[in-house]
Amino acid sequence: MRKGYVPSSFGQLHYVECGDAAGEPVLMLHQTPRSWTEYLDVLPLVGAERRAVAMDTLGFGASARPEGPFSIELFADAAEELADALGLDRFHLVGHHTGGVIAVELAARLQDRVASLLLSATPFVDDEKRRTAAARKPVDHVDPVPDGSHLLDLWNRRRGFYEEGQEAALTRFMVDALSVLDRVEEGHVAVRAYEMDRRLPHITARVLAVCAPGDHYSLPALEKFAAALGCETRVLSGGHVPLPEQLPGEFAKVVLEWTAAG
Repeated sequence: MRKGYVPSSFGQLHYVECGDAAGEPVLMLHQTPRSWTEYLDVLPLVGAERRAVAMDTLGFGASARPEGPFSIELFADAAEELADALGLDRFHLVGHHTGGVIAVELAARLQDRVASLLLSATPFVDDEKRRTAAARKPVDHVDPVPDGSHLLDLWNRRRGFYEEGQEAALTRFMVDALSVLDRVEEGHVAVRAYEMDRRLPHITARVLAVCAPGDHYSLPALEKFAAALGCETRVLSGGHVPLPEQLPGEFAKVVLEWTAAG
């Protein structure tokens, strides 16, 4: 795996890539408040057959952190600049949770430049979701306290998404979340404010929507994407919210099969 930075109008954007095979590359976008490490075990598997790139979303991981408010459009601006800087003239898009929402915006903008779109556990944001956003409880916000008990609180909020033996992946989540603790919730807020339903008609790429059977937050969105886009849907064999980390082999296989389909 090769790590690098590209300059952008926001500052430096961090990415990791693997593989250099000919053909259309794959750009992977992570959920928040994660980083490229969500694809740590997926990258080399996809990179065995394609050039695979996982970026740190603007404001997260090792990418630049803008001072103003986050938005899906802003995240997509940065992703587009990274794609341009890396020479990704036409590429496949993979997005997980928040990354899927960013991928929707990017695919709506770039249209035929996106060879295919794979939405993993992606929320479907419509008028109802936007209307009820203010009443929803914070996902990851914790208030730091002198005795450090907020660290255990954050760990326990996500613990139920991971099985016993997956503590290494949960630790990576903690590292990512703590690095942006002062803005840890803003990615979720940006998702809930996004006018996704108005952007979906602009997507021209073929779309596959997938989800883990244990991810009850995102599973209902499969039917909504199918209705809105006429796309294929698939429920994977297991997993929860951190699907790419829990089933990297199956996830990578789906990515490779889908990107090779046409």
